[in-house]
Amino acid sequence: MTTTYDPFHPQYLDEADVRSEMTRVYDLCHGCRLCFKFCTSFPSLFEMIDRHDDQDAGRLTPAQQDRVVDECFQCKLCYVNCPYTPGQHEWAIDFPRLMLRADAMRHEAHHLGARERATTAVMARTDVVGKAASRFAPLANKVVTAPAGSVVRKVVAVVTGVSAVRLLPPYARQRFSSWFVKRPRIRLTNRQGRVALFPTCLVEYQNPAVGQDLVKVYERNGIECELTAGVGCCGAPWLHSGDAKKFADVARKNVAALAATVRSGRDIVVPQPTCGYVLKQDYRSYAPGPDADLVAANTYDAAEYLMKVHKGEDSALDTTFEGEIPATITYHTPCHLKAQNAGLKSRDLLKLTGARIKLAQQCSGIDGMWGLRAVNEDISIAIGRKLGDEIRRAGSEVVVGDCHLANTAIAEQTGAVARHPLQVLARAYGIPEEEPR
Repeated sequence: MTTTYDPFHPQYLDEADVRSEMTRVYDLCHGCRLCFKFCTSFPSLFEMIDRHDDQDAGRLTPAQQDRVVDECFQCKLCYVNCPYTPGQHEWAIDFPRLMLRADAMRHEAHHLGARERATTAVMARTDVVGKAASRFAPLANKVVTAPAGSVVRKVVAVVTGVSAVRLLPPYARQRFSSWFVKRPRIRLTNRQGRVALFPTCLVEYQNPAVGQDLVKVYERNGIECELTAGVGCCGAPWLHSGDAKKFADVARKNVAALAATVRSGRDIVVPQPTCGYVLKQDYRSYAPGPDADLVAANTYDAAEYLMKVHKGEDSALDTTFEGEIPATITYHTPCHLKAQNAGLKSRDLLKLTGARIKLAQQCSGIDGMWGLRAVNEDISIAIGRKLGDEIRRAGSEVVVGDCHLANTAIAEQTGAVARHPLQVLARAYGIPEEEPR
């Protein structure tokens, strides 16, 4: 049994070693039970162990161990709340990274079925799919926005493994990077920062309006924006599906480009929480070295960077808001922002407008590829339903969230269109929303 979260450790992919470590951690988690409320992995684990009179985690079969892995969607909340994490306790429990290790082991040992591998092959190639879908957006969106459970969606589910009943985000005809290159440039009279945007697949192909408003808000506050050449998807779909080798390849490529950008004097800004977490945390494990450390130290969530400017010794944000300001806002706090341990910067940013902020801290249960897989739809939708209930109880004028996929789950459950915090800030400044293309 080896307690390691290093993907390059010689025992990392050894099945017997991984399963022994799973037994150790499962036994400790069963004794603690602090994380019973975060996802179905823990209730399932506790129920299976409780079936045995001696409550021995070692009695679980490999299939039962794998059920716990399959139900984990990498929200990271168990790690955030665990009192036994590495560096904090001798037990050194990092449950999400153990699940990643188990996924990688199963992928390497070819334990995953052909259907699951086919789904990953489609869903993980976000740049390939995004470029094609954007180019043929009217046709692609007829499929993506077809009614849940329709024949079209059922056919897509059979071919790709994507849920036939989930609400899916449509594709934009004009990609964010295309808009960025063609946009009118403005002269910054009081430069307060220089950043390179890592737009993420969701902003690049599906919701470029978030990136457009981000750029306009940043430039209004004297922050110069550029794009980094040579970067693509952060690779999270490969990592979360167990293909650690493909993820490491993506990480090394992106790290090299991003590190060069940082050395040129720019910080990295990411408008989506999962991708920000990957750049700050996962790249350091799968593409370790000075470049990954440099990227991690200079990567910021979009709201986090603005609050850094606002609280700087010689800088501050423009707090003259002459546009539309909602009286009340319900802000959904994404799990992957909590895991970054940066505080509620989006909430703090929205407070500058004078709006009253209510928090919705229930997980959306989607985590991108996991929640959109047909095999996970029942568990994922049930978790999202709790978030929908919390948002309805809040009863605010506007719903806001940093994660586009979580916002899609909110729309699925409530019918409300959730906006990114930077979009709300742009409207508060009086910056008009661009017509979608």
